[in-house]
Amino acid sequence: MKVTPTEPARATRVAAVQMNSGNDAAANLATAARLLQSAAAQGARLAVLPENFSLMARHDAEKRAHAESDGAGPVQEFLAATAASLRLWIVAGSVPIKRGDSDRNAQSCLVYDERGVRVARYDKIHLFDVELPDRAESYRESATMAPGDTVVALDTPVGRLGLSICYDVRFPELYRRLQAAGAQWLVVPAAFTAASGEAHWETLLRARAIENLCYVVASAQCGTHPSGRQTWGHSMIIDHWGRILAQLPEGAGVITANVDLAAQAEARGKFPALAHRVAWLQPA
Repeated sequence: MKVTPTEPARATRVAAVQMNSGNDAAANLATAARLLQSAAAQGARLAVLPENFSLMARHDAEKRAHAESDGAGPVQEFLAATAASLRLWIVAGSVPIKRGDSDRNAQSCLVYDERGVRVARYDKIHLFDVELPDRAESYRESATMAPGDTVVALDTPVGRLGLSICYDVRFPELYRRLQAAGAQWLVVPAAFTAASGEAHWETLLRARAIENLCYVVASAQCGTHPSGRQTWGHSMIIDHWGRILAQLPEGAGVITANVDLAAQAEARGKFPALAHRVAWLQPA
């Protein structure tokens, strides 16, 4: 089930794409193309793909083999061509990008404008190296990935956008930096585990929206993948007041909602919590 309320015409429509990616990259890109076309047909100016949209690998060797050189490769070519053909901005949840001679790659969120030109790259800062409590699940992203070190915000037709990926959502200081850089809305492409997603996904996303008075667009992986990993789904679009505007609990698909920057500006003016931050309490 998906819920998409009626929004005022002054707002700009965005889309969150939910997928159940496997280990067949060509099949995943075909699915992404179909869902992006649906997003464009629904009037979205910008669509967000989930983390690992082009490959949910079964093992580390598959992850490494799928990595591309920065600016070249079939996944990046697909993104540029699709954005241009649909006249659609695309936030490509994550693409593994090689880092020189290192055997660890960057987990990069790439942004393409409606001409198919890449306009931003954000490398995931927080890597998912955890063991889930009370479950026989452990993850070590640092085995194949190297962390980024740069906060990225950029101007889009929907307003100023702050980039993040999945596990980043647990670290509010990143989003404070993005808000300080002018972000009016945030993206969280993810492949959240089913266990942690059920416990924390909605709470974390709504908290990031509320504390920063920002819209949040969270595109998720869902279901069971070839490795046996289960992801939570529940892609969401949340407004600056923490209200869920659209949600897709399970299954591949697209949700859309409007980002209303005028309503956000009015709320920030009447409820100036961001201006009430105390300087000496901020991190050095």
